[in-house]
Amino acid sequence: MRPRREQVIVRRAVTVGRVPDGTPLELEPGMLGQVTQALGSNFTLLVEGQLVRLKGSDADAIGKPVPVAAPEEDDGDADLEQRIWRTLASCYDPEIPVDIVELGLVYRCELAPQEDGRTRVEIDMTLTAPACGMGELLAEEVADKVLALAEVGEVKVDLVFDPPWDRSRMSEAAQLALGL
Repeated sequence: MRPRREQVIVRRAVTVGRVPDGTPLELEPGMLGQVTQALGSNFTLLVEGQLVRLKGSDADAIGKPVPVAAPEEDDGDADLEQRIWRTLASCYDPEIPVDIVELGLVYRCELAPQEDGRTRVEIDMTLTAPACGMGELLAEEVADKVLALAEVGEVKVDLVFDPPWDRSRMSEAAQLALGL
């Protein structure tokens, strides 16, 4: 049995990204929709037969509170790289209810010290399909979240397609979650 989707009404005009190509669309007040996914800090909605991605910062447009990520503080046991990976695991593909780390979309995460004492982070990531138009939006989310870590001074996210992604890159947990 499919889980029941939460019905929402658009309360104010808001720009969303059409899934899967990322084309900006304007939702008008009074439009009806369903929340299909509310993971990480964004929402995936079904509105008039179209999947769209609503930024968490615009959650009030559907009567929801803005998702607040728990700040990644130094817990004494985790080094910065571990905290970056945990942060990456808070980013989700808008169509798949599995985070980008478990999906195997992050190929490389390298840290380098900067002169100011903070850290430069370079991330290579891919998409489940090279033609996916959500890539730039997902890369932007990754960069914003990693840059929010106090010790991080600069983030560079590159979308790469070599090697191509395939299901073998998914973790066992991701495969189980998706019934594969």
